[in-house]
Amino acid sequence: MKLAFIIDPIHLLDPCHDTSIALIEAAQILGHEVWVTQANLLSVVEGKAWAVLQRVELVPVQLVDRRWVAANPWYKLSDSSLTPLETMDAVFMRTDPPVNDSYLYATYILDYIDQNKTLVINSPSGIRGANEKMYALQFTKAIPETIVSADKQFIRQFVEAKGAAVLKPLGNKAGEGILFLQPGDRNFNSIVELSTLQGRVPVMVQTYLPEAKEGDKRIILLNGEPIGALNRLSSGTDFRNNMATGGTVAQTEITLREYEICTLVAERLRQDGLIFVGIDVIGGYLTEVNVTSPTGIREIDRLDGTQLGHQVIEWIEQTLKIKK
Repeated sequence: MKLAFIIDPIHLLDPCHDTSIALIEAAQILGHEVWVTQANLLSVVEGKAWAVLQRVELVPVQLVDRRWVAANPWYKLSDSSLTPLETMDAVFMRTDPPVNDSYLYATYILDYIDQNKTLVINSPSGIRGANEKMYALQFTKAIPETIVSADKQFIRQFVEAKGAAVLKPLGNKAGEGILFLQPGDRNFNSIVELSTLQGRVPVMVQTYLPEAKEGDKRIILLNGEPIGALNRLSSGTDFRNNMATGGTVAQTEITLREYEICTLVAERLRQDGLIFVGIDVIGGYLTEVNVTSPTGIREIDRLDGTQLGHQVIEWIEQTLKIKK
């Protein structure tokens, strides 16, 4: 197969952590041709999506003393060429949030890929319709008590009723801007004003789940089916469990309740073309559905001895055989 990955600049990625690199590496090991580009290098020409592509070759990471070790240098790029994306068998949209104007425009360009010829992961329209915070709200049986509002008084009433809550900006990633709210906090008004840009931008506010102290579980779903999970634990100096905020990871298992949540969301994910997804679960509650560039594969493989990247690429192989 020929595969294209739309990623952030490759020199900024961490081969020992980033899932995009794990997927590229798996594709290469399985004998496929891999190309990379960036969202700002996409174009529409004569009604078709094109990209400035570079062929990439990786030196696979090695597991040494239970940690990944990368070569230096760990990748090599070819000269670039402007190429129609429908010449690829599959295209991965793996640019990190925020989902701002440039991100949205990139998804509009990807709409001009003929999906009868090329599989796009994840669906451009699916990404546009699935804000990673808001998307979870439709699964009312799975989420904690939640409001979305820019109204300071409404937010205060909710926090007072719940005793404690977590405020989340709707467009950030990796725990950025997440704040812990308590009714008696003398900075309460300022926190809400800053987060909502003086009441102009809504935020998500969820009842605080004490189980967060035991970790925030990331479950990777492939076409709606769970294929692996890890538990993220705070550093002790920060209430957030995200790896990007200094959190650590631990081996875990998927509980019966978490399988129920996976089943609950699976059909809607498939309908929306959201093939590779990471859901976040705390204390048996769904808190987020990550569809832009979900990560965790490297950590799960290291802890469990799995090869999730290979599973993803093999799923694409089988899916494209079925289509053809």
